[in-house]
Amino acid sequence: MLFRSWEVPAPRPAVAVTVDHTGRDQVVVAGHELVRAVLADPVTFRPDNALDAITPIPVAALRILARHGFRLPPTLANNGLPSHPGIRAIVADALHPARVAEQQPWLTGVVRRRVAELTRRLRAGDQLDLYAELAADLPLLVLARLVALPDSQTTVVKDFSRAALELFWAPLSADRQVALAEVVGRYHELLRECAASAGGMVGRLRDHARAEGLSPDTTVGALFFLLVAGQETTSQFLTLLLDRLAQEPAVLRKLVAGDLAAAEVVEEGLRLEPPIVTWRRVAAHDTELAGVTIPAGASVVLWLAAAGRDPAVTEKPEQFLPGQRGSRRHLAFGAGAHRCLGAQLARMEATVVVAETAPLLRRVRVHRSPWCPDNLSFRMPDTLLVGGA
Repeated sequence: MLFRSWEVPAPRPAVAVTVDHTGRDQVVVAGHELVRAVLADPVTFRPDNALDAITPIPVAALRILARHGFRLPPTLANNGLPSHPGIRAIVADALHPARVAEQQPWLTGVVRRRVAELTRRLRAGDQLDLYAELAADLPLLVLARLVALPDSQTTVVKDFSRAALELFWAPLSADRQVALAEVVGRYHELLRECAASAGGMVGRLRDHARAEGLSPDTTVGALFFLLVAGQETTSQFLTLLLDRLAQEPAVLRKLVAGDLAAAEVVEEGLRLEPPIVTWRRVAAHDTELAGVTIPAGASVVLWLAAAGRDPAVTEKPEQFLPGQRGSRRHLAFGAGAHRCLGAQLARMEATVVVAETAPLLRRVRVHRSPWCPDNLSFRMPDTLLVGGA
């Protein structure tokens, strides 16, 4: 099972049948064009298993989730039904590029003030945690300005979203699943309260679900995915990118000198250090991919990170070379009907952070790169400790 796929090379051939940690067969797809082809074919390869727990949830944990009224009907990433386009359109409008661009001056000010304080502390000899003190909450703060979210503390939202990523995508013991179910279930109740009364995008989703005869939990499900995909993955990417940049002095020199655009650095970072390393589909019927037979119901793991390092995409796939040909052809945001709605938002946030932190990063030395726990799809870095160079 690809629980630490960011640490191992992609397999050859690009499509292979392997066994997951429960002993079941699964198909792993690593080639760029093949991954894109699967994502672009939601009829043959459906998204229904996007939220299936990697480790089957035990009865004790299921009872906790049920007690909290936890239900996630198909909405966004896990929705292969006709209801998907309507739900997606409402969320896409809330995250429209024009609305995202309006947030850039505000975000630039926030990041600039934080970097100034971090620079002061660095000069004083302090050790800094660039995850906790810079990257962790930025995407959530921006998302809260775009979308009506529950009125709760940032730490509560972060605990919930990280717990959800672990509960559904990590190999776990039964005791750990019970503990995570309590965190996820409790926050799910807050989401239901928000879904029942909030305006803006949430209100439009609520009205749409009612008009289309969809489950009342449709709005809750959409909020769930937004909080996980709309902010947690971006804070993870920012942390991974800052770690990589701090160890790329030639790139930093060009950034600070104005000879390299921050946007190009972001694209190369998405190619080499995507926060979502794999994603899943399920075969709707017997089919074949690159000569490999795939039976109906088989789990198909799409190795997004390996697709970005495919030699067919870039000339130097393992090197961090912003602007190299093919750098933007990564699949960090997926492709097709389920391509990430927050792509423009994540790019804007990362571009601001790269541009504003480059001078600081030239002055630091990484003391401890982020550690990432076992997980099928998400990196989930913990800290990024740096000090004076």
